[in-house]
Amino acid sequence: MKRFGSANWDGTLRDGAGSVSTESGALENHPFTYFSRYGDKPGTNPEELVGAAHAACFTMSFVRMLGTLNLAPQHLDARSEVTIDKDGEGFSITAVHLSLVARVPGIDEETFQSVAHKAKAFCPVSKLMNVEITFEARLDNG
Repeated sequence: MKRFGSANWDGTLRDGAGSVSTESGALENHPFTYFSRYGDKPGTNPEELVGAAHAACFTMSFVRMLGTLNLAPQHLDARSEVTIDKDGEGFSITAVHLSLVARVPGIDEETFQSVAHKAKAFCPVSKLMNVEITFEARLDNG
């Protein structure tokens, strides 16, 4: 199976602009610029797209693993916070923090934590990351 995303760009780094698209059409010519990446201007940036992909991948991995235990989540909120820092003359992704708040009827805390940590490890996007991924998972069945 192969999936693709694409990007285009016109102009210089600071004065130019680009757009990103996905095969599915979920994003179509969505704008990005130097200032949407390194500043606070409207538009997307690669790091938030990686974060969204990571959160979605982890969520599906977690739900699949719950299913093997005949459990189903009532609600999940996953977030992948991707940090980019100056690295010499360029930039590098230096940290990723993945978090989950979940409502899963019928699961105990120990099983929940075990499944969540396994889902993080087996998520294909987690495997792609070349940095340590810090992680926290909170069961909210109250």
